[in-house]
Amino acid sequence: MNQNKLRMGVLGLGEGRSIISAVQSSPYWELGCICDLNEELCKERCREFQIDCYTTKYEEMLADERIDVIGIYTPDQLHAAHIKMALAAGKHVICTKPLMISLDEANSLLEAQKKSGKYVFVGQSSRYFEPLRRQRQDYEAGKHGELITLEAHYISDSRWFLERDWSHAKGFSWMYNFMIHAVDLAAWYLPNIEEVYGIGLASQNTKDYGVDVPDTLKFLLKDKNGKFASVTGVYAAPTLGSAVQQNISCTLRGTKGISQGGYPKLKYYTNFQPLEKTARLQTFDELHEYFFRFEQESHHAGEYQNYIEHFAQALQRGETPKPDLKEGIHTLAVMEAMDEAVKTGQVVKVSDVLERRNIVL
Repeated sequence: MNQNKLRMGVLGLGEGRSIISAVQSSPYWELGCICDLNEELCKERCREFQIDCYTTKYEEMLADERIDVIGIYTPDQLHAAHIKMALAAGKHVICTKPLMISLDEANSLLEAQKKSGKYVFVGQSSRYFEPLRRQRQDYEAGKHGELITLEAHYISDSRWFLERDWSHAKGFSWMYNFMIHAVDLAAWYLPNIEEVYGIGLASQNTKDYGVDVPDTLKFLLKDKNGKFASVTGVYAAPTLGSAVQQNISCTLRGTKGISQGGYPKLKYYTNFQPLEKTARLQTFDELHEYFFRFEQESHHAGEYQNYIEHFAQALQRGETPKPDLKEGIHTLAVMEAMDEAVKTGQVVKVSDVLERRNIVL
């Protein structure tokens, strides 16, 4: 390994396209081997990025002692198994969200990480989009004052997703595939969420595809100190378009100020002291090519580059890259409570979910 760089092996070359671009563009990283079961896709990525090493066997990539970190971009239901294999091989892990599709393997993952001594980082990419990064910087600088409440949403007309075979598989959920972005933003600012209440319905638009899972959802998430967030998701209905309403949005309301960041528009609204009647708009249009490197805005590799550089910098400082495995598991516990709240119509405690699962964080 280059003394000043980490070397990454990339598993899963669909979404992995963005992480390859991120690694090749970063001064902190270099690319090792890439891996996918689809050999033609391996060859396509080799041509696209001028790569000379690929394999269709994950075990071969794990055996490469030059690789420090495995980037996992495989289908969600495979994440837990692939993480455990990487840890057993002595590799750090960067895994795209969601960390897992349930808490079933949470304890075995915690044990595998403890045994390995390696880090597991969850690639919650929305945190690393420029408006949301700037919002966090302003929050940590105290510009909002004391946080009172926040609103987060992920809204998109994603009926195209229902045309994919995996959306018809048992366990498909709009929450775990989509809404987790908004839930993660809420949990970022309220890390001790304890009570959850929510409602959801499956619209006729989803049922028309032969799928009967809630596509329209709204939740209140309350932390142990009584602060709360509202989180909204709508996934199978027309939208106003991102020029009017960001697909992903986070509004922070504090005692001294307010801000709103989102995705995919590079716009950030603030009203900090001295307060004005209308929020100020800051744009980052000059970063569009950094974040969106491929056709249209279907891949946002700049977020991936930001988070792998956070990972590398944290390791240099001797710090744990966040969100880590425990934070990722807690967010999944919040989501399991959300799912239970929709089904029962009751307030659900996250601590009860963790206790029922015998998970200690």
